[in-house]
Amino acid sequence: VWDWQEALSQHSDPGFAEKGQLTVTYLTDAHRACAAFIAQEMKACGFDSVTVDAVGNVVGPYEGATPGAKRLLTGSHYDTVRNGGKYDGRLGIFTPMACVRELSRAGKRLPFGLEVVGFSEEEGQRYKATFLGSGALIGHFNPAWLDQKDADGITMREAMQHAGLPGTIEAIAALRRNPADYLGFVEVHIEQGPVLNALDLPLGIVTSINGSVRYLCETIGMASHAGTTPMNARRDAATAVAELALQLEARAAKDAGSVGTIGILNVPGGSTNVVPGRCQFTLDLRAPTDTQRDALVADVMSALQTICARRGIQYTAEETMRAAAAPSAPQWQQRWEAAVSELGVPLYRMNSGAGHDAMKLHEVMPQAMLFVRGLNSGISHNPLESSTNDDIQLGVLAFQCLLDKLALEQANA
Repeated sequence: VWDWQEALSQHSDPGFAEKGQLTVTYLTDAHRACAAFIAQEMKACGFDSVTVDAVGNVVGPYEGATPGAKRLLTGSHYDTVRNGGKYDGRLGIFTPMACVRELSRAGKRLPFGLEVVGFSEEEGQRYKATFLGSGALIGHFNPAWLDQKDADGITMREAMQHAGLPGTIEAIAALRRNPADYLGFVEVHIEQGPVLNALDLPLGIVTSINGSVRYLCETIGMASHAGTTPMNARRDAATAVAELALQLEARAAKDAGSVGTIGILNVPGGSTNVVPGRCQFTLDLRAPTDTQRDALVADVMSALQTICARRGIQYTAEETMRAAAAPSAPQWQQRWEAAVSELGVPLYRMNSGAGHDAMKLHEVMPQAMLFVRGLNSGISHNPLESSTNDDIQLGVLAFQCLLDKLALEQANA
């Protein structure tokens, strides 16, 4: 798995590759090279067939002992953020691939099939179409995405056709899976946070993926001279957002697991000697349950309204994304726990603050995730993202244990 990670990280988009930075966005040459590498290695592992589907997902089934047996679906994404890390997503593809390789070498078939998918797009970097790969498998592909243009004016349809894909909604709609054909979905992922590293634990059991909501906001005050406008006469759009940021920080800290972020803050046409008349900003609000998230949203929006009313500021807030929390299916979480316990690793249960492909599959089938510890305080979406071969191998062994226990369950059913 370590070797596969290193080899795949050699492919990067132009403008980043020259700087030694890892960036793989949807359907670029580097992206297609990654798909080809994954497909090649899947074939070498002994998968029954390997295909690249109509949205660029790399799909490898390993059939069960009985024809037509249900499959366990697993995988993760192989695209990256700009200047990202080499483990995010990809670890969840290579871990089950290593297990299939061992099954194939031993000539062993399980009572169920295994379908490993390298999802083509999760990050939404080239096009604003997050979870495109996993979404296509559950029938959630927005037809309008095909006409969406990237920064160079290339539509998604054109990018697909250039990559040799049909680029038609009919071909994409045909990718929809029947949940009745699957036992569930499991995903292995690097933690992307500092918790396991701080506890000195190699593996974590995910109990839920946080629900989230995002807003694109703007405050509108009055631009005026910075030298002649008294402090008590200002309608400063930027200080209103600054006050909100501090209130958001305090409010999110009150709830276990809640987080709130103003990731972008911009004063359009700002000048050193002008009181800001406009300020654009984003809000990213997350919590372990939808109820907790909605309470956080209500309080933050109330604070924004109160601050702006007191300061004589107008505001707009456009919701740009909403994702429901995805609690792990109890039975599948227990299977991960049994697998980790068998390895002699202490059990640690945790929620996931980041979104994952498992969130999409959660909409149609039971799911559960396993986290692998990240080094460098668990930093992710960053070149410093790292893990160790030992921890990665523990993830592989845990996956093998899960397969063995599931096979025993099926045999005794």
